[in-house]
Amino acid sequence: MRVPYETMYSEFLRVLKKRGLSDEKAAISAKLFADASLDGVYTHGLNRFPKFIRSVDNGSVILDHEATLSESFGAFERWNGNRGPGNLNAYQCTKEAIRLAKQYTIGTVALANTNHWMRPGNYGLMAVEENCIGVFWTNTVPNMPPWGGRDARLGNNPVVLAIPNGDTPVLVDVAMSMFSYGKLESYKRAGKMLPVDGGFNKDQKITKNAAEILETHQSLPIGYWKGSGLSLALDLIAASLSGGATSQIVGTMSAETALSQMFICVDLDHFSDEQEIKKKIADALAYMKTSAPVQEGVPVHFPGEHRKQVREENQKNGIPVDEDIWNSVLAM
Repeated sequence: MRVPYETMYSEFLRVLKKRGLSDEKAAISAKLFADASLDGVYTHGLNRFPKFIRSVDNGSVILDHEATLSESFGAFERWNGNRGPGNLNAYQCTKEAIRLAKQYTIGTVALANTNHWMRPGNYGLMAVEENCIGVFWTNTVPNMPPWGGRDARLGNNPVVLAIPNGDTPVLVDVAMSMFSYGKLESYKRAGKMLPVDGGFNKDQKITKNAAEILETHQSLPIGYWKGSGLSLALDLIAASLSGGATSQIVGTMSAETALSQMFICVDLDHFSDEQEIKKKIADALAYMKTSAPVQEGVPVHFPGEHRKQVREENQKNGIPVDEDIWNSVLAM
């Protein structure tokens, strides 16, 4: 089943306004959700929307709260999300990091006490649209065991790296686990096995069965011990610089809230060799793509390269949706 972008956006807007969000904020939030699905990130677009509404209804997200400035140190600022909508807080802090970068070359915002930011790639795209390199990450509730452990003690702490490259920017948007929990849920709903091992089942056997991993919360960190270490470092840096909660503290709460996040932007407009920088980026990407493909007919591509194609196809044909999830939104 496919749904036109305008229809999806309008339904998100309707539900958000009905819940009491102002027209302006509802429009931004609805667009962030709809754009995620438009770009093919269905797990954090439509599929995530019902969870967001449940978090509003259970009080984890305080819909009329917004992020506020706590402390300013020139190019570095601390903000408090006040447990408002995570995507609106992230949108606001990305804009602030870009503003600081335009003034100081680099702008950094450390955000405490916020909620799930939905699709993080949205904020990377905001950065590259302003000719900035963007680096963003968040911590999460403990949902991944440390390497060598069985119990979830780390977050899978997604990170985004965004690099300008014309109309096809480089966009790395990854969790520190092999698969995000949204992706695991998608595979479970579809009754499909993961393409590669994703975690452990209750018998401590490695598995491609998403349902078994969701049961144990023992997802594999990317790069095994390396991903485990990166997860810990990202968590500690975000919590320390924002003055917010670590994943450990988030795990003591009744729901995933009070997260810590980082927003770093570097403005390329400030560099005298900007054009040379962009040529190096383009040359490096072109060189990478000359690698002989493992599978015939499937060329090597860089992260974010297919986004434009997917977006154009979904604009033309409508966005593919899980019919049950779509109907649940219509019924809200």
